[in-house]
Amino acid sequence: MYHEGYRPMLSSKPSFHIPEFLQHLWRRELSLIPTYYGRMVFLAGLRNPDTGRYEYYGCSERTSLSSVSQGLRGIHEEIFREWVTLPLERKQADVEKYVNGLEISPVDLIDAWLRLEPYKNLVPASVQGPEREKHYSDIQVILGLLMNVYGVSSPNPDA
Repeated sequence: MYHEGYRPMLSSKPSFHIPEFLQHLWRRELSLIPTYYGRMVFLAGLRNPDTGRYEYYGCSERTSLSSVSQGLRGIHEEIFREWVTLPLERKQADVEKYVNGLEISPVDLIDAWLRLEPYKNLVPASVQGPEREKHYSDIQVILGLLMNVYGVSSPNPDA
């Protein structure tokens, strides 16, 4: 399932600065997510699709919504930039670990990803050009490999 020599890629401590008011988010939520891909899914889920602002209500009332959004955007950008620099083999292992940790059939999940392309929503809005394109192309390669691993012939248009 995983590549030989696969080791966890993430430490429980961030490799970048986390604003003080978001330290509890890191300790209670993000540090418990064992994959880059999962962390990006979590953070992209905190971004309001109508405004582009990140929303997290676990901070004290004294913390401005603008500060929270800016802090989360910075964390998302850092995690994405770490992800995009990983070798393709490590990205594949990370995605496989994410897929196998979900309570959904990998076949159904890969099929949905091929049809819906949710990985495009994981890129922070500030990331453009080559980093964005590298993410898309790497995920498409990984999906091609996972189609073989899980026996997905092609996206199911009826799903």
